Amino acid sequence: MGEKRKTYDKEFKLSAVKMVLEEGLSVAQVSRDLGINENSLHNWKKKYLEDKENAFPGKGRLKPEDEELRRLKKELKTVKMERDILKKAMAFFAKEPE
Repeated sequence: MGEKRKTYDKEFKLSAVKMVLEEGLSVAQVSRDLGINENSLHNWKKKYLEDKENAFPGKGRLKPEDEELRRLKKELKTVKMERDILKKAMAFFAKEPE
């Protein structure tokens, strides 16, 4: 059986990255000290440098702008469906004899 993949919370990842960026420690040193994979720390550092405010949003969570986009797409789908229903209702009632 395979090993269960370790997960780390946002605070842990930020602390590890800041040890490299702010304290000047090497990725290799921090990885050894914390018992994490060196490649993981490189990836965390890259993600942090790309977007400091939204780095490591958490398990299954989207960045705020991606979450907003998903919400807007869902709302647009609902509005289109409602519009189509109203169009059909208007066409139906337009055919009704008075």
